Amino acid sequence: MAAANGVAGAGLFSEEELREVSGVRWGEDFVEVTCGCTSHRYGDAVGRLRVCASGDLEINCECTPGCREDKLTPAAFEKHSGKETAGKWRNTVWVMVQGEKVPLSKTALLKYYYLAHKSGNGSHKGRNGRPSHRDEFICCTRCGKERRFRLRSKEECRVYHDALAKVNWTCADLTTDRVTCDDEEERASRKVLRGCSRAPSCTGCMKCVCFGCETCRFKDCDCQTCVDFYRNSKE
Repeated sequence: MAAANGVAGAGLFSEEELREVSGVRWGEDFVEVTCGCTSHRYGDAVGRLRVCASGDLEINCECTPGCREDKLTPAAFEKHSGKETAGKWRNTVWVMVQGEKVPLSKTALLKYYYLAHKSGNGSHKGRNGRPSHRDEFICCTRCGKERRFRLRSKEECRVYHDALAKVNWTCADLTTDRVTCDDEEERASRKVLRGCSRAPSCTGCMKCVCFGCETCRFKDCDCQTCVDFYRNSKE
């Protein structure tokens, strides 16, 4: 494996974790490796597995030169390959390590996937037993001031989710608080307090940073983040 020093995605995995793994490529916030799935009838289907820091797993299939299947979930790739015992992708989708086919479950490549699903299933609960989300800020495109969004309920998470998706968001769009562009921005000393149950001035930890859960993801939203969350939660 080529040295990853200075490459943006290098912090996702140590060199030791991906030592001897075939086809490693480092990206902005992801790592790609060569992967495959073997069918007794059709043989090996090969592809490129992208492991993202968010926990998302995507596979671009390269089973044939003309195959156009891309951004497949591991489960969809397993089914596409013709694997007879579909539904066990963690053990049937493999990567090449020292020339041998090694199931994903026996590598470090699933650690962010497990972390994201663990978070979604309640590893980061607040004092009330519900998933805890720290406050977030969005900058107004008109006045340039950052405005706070509290994410204590599903409704508040939806307001933030929709605001984040709006390209030209302004203070006038903020419906939860009566704030205008004329109002002062929060002081920097106040901004560091973001509602973490572990430490008031926490900069981000497993108690307050969520990679996706049913509180902050929405079935009626067609953005890729929400679509992927509910698609992966069924697999």
